Amino acid sequence: MMSYRSMSMRDSGPFSTEPVVLLNEVFPGHTNALNTLFGGRLMSIMDTAAGMSASKFAHREFVTVSVDALKFRRPAFQGDVIRTTARVVWTSPRTAGIHVTSCRLSRSEWVGEEICSGFFFMVAIDSSMKPVEIPQFVPKSDEEKEMWAQAETAREAMR
Repeated sequence: MMSYRSMSMRDSGPFSTEPVVLLNEVFPGHTNALNTLFGGRLMSIMDTAAGMSASKFAHREFVTVSVDALKFRRPAFQGDVIRTTARVVWTSPRTAGIHVTSCRLSRSEWVGEEICSGFFFMVAIDSSMKPVEIPQFVPKSDEEKEMWAQAETAREAMR
C-alpha cells in the first residue's frame, strides 16, 4: 500500500528552493605543506552542502550518486573562511542535481572569491536505502533554465 506522502511527493512541489549556505574555517589540519586547503576537504564540504540542499528541497534523505568534474579555480589558505552555496537546479523522478559554489573569504575583507564549483547528483532514499520519488523542480527564470540545461548536460556526460 502506498502512503499519502509517497503518492503526492512528485506532484506536491518542493518544500524549499532557497539555497543552503555553509561557512567553514580553514584550520592547519585542513592544509597541505603550502598551507592551502586540501581539495578532498573542500569536496567534502561541498558534498555536505549539496546533501543539505537536497534534503531541504524534498524533505528526504539523500546519497551522492555522482559529481560533475569540479573546477578548482584558485586555492584557499589557512585562516580563510570558505562560504559554500548549494541550490537544487535540476531534478528527475528520484534524483536532484545541485549546483555548488565555494568561495574563499579573507577575514580582512569578507569579499567572496570563487575557488571551486560543480554539480552534485543525489538520489533520495527511504529507510531501506531504496530510491524514492521527490518533488520536481520547474525552472522559471532564464537563469534557472540555463542552470537546468547545464546540469542536464553534466548528467548526460557522466552516463
